[in-house]
Amino acid sequence: MGPLEKAEILIEALPYIKKFYGKTVVIKYGGHAMTDPGLKDKVITDIVLMKYVGINPVIVHGGGPEINQWLKRTDTSSEFVNGMRVTDEKTMEIVQMVLVGKVNKEIVSLVEKNGGKAIGLSGIDGQMIKAKKKKAYLNGAEVDLGLVGEIESIDPELIHTALKNDYIPVIAPIGVGGGQVYNINADYVAGSIAASLKANKLVLLTDVEGVLNKEKKLISSINFHEARSLIEQGVIEGGMIPKIECCMEALSKGVERVHIIDGRLPHALLLEIFTDQGVGTMVVKE
Repeated sequence: MGPLEKAEILIEALPYIKKFYGKTVVIKYGGHAMTDPGLKDKVITDIVLMKYVGINPVIVHGGGPEINQWLKRTDTSSEFVNGMRVTDEKTMEIVQMVLVGKVNKEIVSLVEKNGGKAIGLSGIDGQMIKAKKKKAYLNGAEVDLGLVGEIESIDPELIHTALKNDYIPVIAPIGVGGGQVYNINADYVAGSIAASLKANKLVLLTDVEGVLNKEKKLISSINFHEARSLIEQGVIEGGMIPKIECCMEALSKGVERVHIIDGRLPHALLLEIFTDQGVGTMVVKE
């Protein structure tokens, strides 16, 4: 690529830099982008760049693959219902240890290695995420998910404090309620935090191109009605269900734009935010 083409790329980014300057973007960081060392570095570099051009990124992370490794090491079985991990007390201990003690701190270290300032938080800190036991249903029957939480409220004060002091908040999806700690799906946490911050944009990194139709082709834009229909038909299933539901909640509570993008694509975040083309699926109200 010659100097002129590089200049054109920067010029293309300028309107987007102006548009998002001073705005908050919540990034749900998970999937393959968390496990591949090369992709990890690219995602975090993208986020640090966003900070340096005046955007306020907030990271909400998952940690499924790491949790799976530790459950295997401790010979603990685990199952999923509608994309959510059934969590008994032993599993909850491992989930909390991995998410708060390991994954969260690794992301903070990566941000700082790449020239940013980050602070690690979980929903327990300052009771940021108040939660209660989540009810779930499978084929019309109630299923006990154990210590899986449903968000009751978000107190964004700690996040605002971190942003005011130029930190990138890195948030582990653990909530608390009635003295009990809960495992909460990171997609739901990202959606609720984006809503509480009145974020300009919510971006979910996933392991597929975006939302796919029956023919497994990418849907570039989908509304609430279309998404509900595809869930009922079983086209949208498993881990994509909480993603769609969190997008709907975020949009209904004032988040302006919501995107589900392919985290396996190098620099997917930059392509989504700073280019005309964009990538993945945009979820809209109607």
